[in-house]
Amino acid sequence: MILTGTALLMLPWSTSEWGGAAPLDALFTAASATCVTGLVVHDTALYWTPFGQGVILALIQVGGMGVVTVAVAVSMLAGKKIGLKQRWIMQESISAPQVGGIVRQTRFILKTALLIETVGAMLLALRLCPRFGLGKGLWYAVFHSVSAVCNAGFDLMGTAAAPCVSLTGYVGDPLVSGTVALLIVLGGVGFLTWHDVRQHGVHLRRYRLQSKLILSTTLALLLGAFLFFWLYEFRQPQWRGLSAGERGLAAMFQAVTPRTAGFNTVDLKDLSQPGQLFTIALMLAGGSPGSTAGGFKTTTLAVMLLGVGAIFRRRDNACCFGRRVPDEALRSASAIFLLYILLFLTGGMLISGLDGVPILSALFESASAIGTVGLSLGITAELSAASRLILIFLMYFGRVGGLTMIYAVASGAAPGISQLPRERVTVG
Repeated sequence: MILTGTALLMLPWSTSEWGGAAPLDALFTAASATCVTGLVVHDTALYWTPFGQGVILALIQVGGMGVVTVAVAVSMLAGKKIGLKQRWIMQESISAPQVGGIVRQTRFILKTALLIETVGAMLLALRLCPRFGLGKGLWYAVFHSVSAVCNAGFDLMGTAAAPCVSLTGYVGDPLVSGTVALLIVLGGVGFLTWHDVRQHGVHLRRYRLQSKLILSTTLALLLGAFLFFWLYEFRQPQWRGLSAGERGLAAMFQAVTPRTAGFNTVDLKDLSQPGQLFTIALMLAGGSPGSTAGGFKTTTLAVMLLGVGAIFRRRDNACCFGRRVPDEALRSASAIFLLYILLFLTGGMLISGLDGVPILSALFESASAIGTVGLSLGITAELSAASRLILIFLMYFGRVGGLTMIYAVASGAAPGISQLPRERVTVG
């Protein structure tokens, strides 16, 4: 998908200046769109033609829904029989608990995603059509709706006087900021959570443990982030130009968007250093498994915290909602978390060393890439080719997933059939 997108973006009619994009620029943009990140080296509205923007939108849609999901959907539309192998791959792709009913779930995912994107586009059109006209307004509404549901963060709001402004012109607009924030959350909670909501409605006790963990962790992160930005960040002197209502809306949006979305309604360069550091932590946490979002996932964070809680309470197992979390989940969560942190820190230090940018800005960029977020402090376009390649790798890793990469690398390793003697090791 990335290589196909790169080739299409290099076509002469893909850019506003005839000749097509440079190979590295096209590769970076295609990787960012396919991995639903949103980091850009050129303003999407100014640099790319409608054809180029259409290619980016198609990459966002396929990358957000998942390549496997779209491939199965195409097979179903073509009337082909979905075999057991394809069903198993689909189960792994959307993190479904079982193969049974996977085709019905795929249909539900596609229909629900299309419905959410359509409703989101209609709501955004109420504001964008009066401003840009009917045709352009509808295109902008569809583009931003799909970008929000897929947690991509690409926008078309840039102008020659103010490129790469994202949604800063709508900081006090509850319709635009509220709609985009809701679309981001819906895209980031995961397809199986949608299925649980459809099946069980408000009967939360009947939900899968995974859905309960996703909803509770997401709610805690959103509420905690909102309180931080509302009570601390937007009370700083640099935000005095915002009214009380605008500060409230900005706090709400800023709490949502680091969850792998990439839109922003305020200039991120004006955030305080604690605000930037807190945003980095939110970007790393990411969305939920089987969703359009990236990062090391809310369930990974929840399982790790449950494991820590079990240790503090001197219990052998991590438990929540009347269920015991498998030890395998704890081991996987620890491995994923450590891998993400190591890559995040290594990427940030390399970018800082190669381009001489402040370490906090480099870590912000690195977290945005590996969390497939797309937020930036404005340094992406100024980075060297080596730093851009680092970001491409981080975006790819963040979207494909930690466990997938680990299993791919270790696929040739033979499973252990014996155990060595055990000896006690003191930690802590």
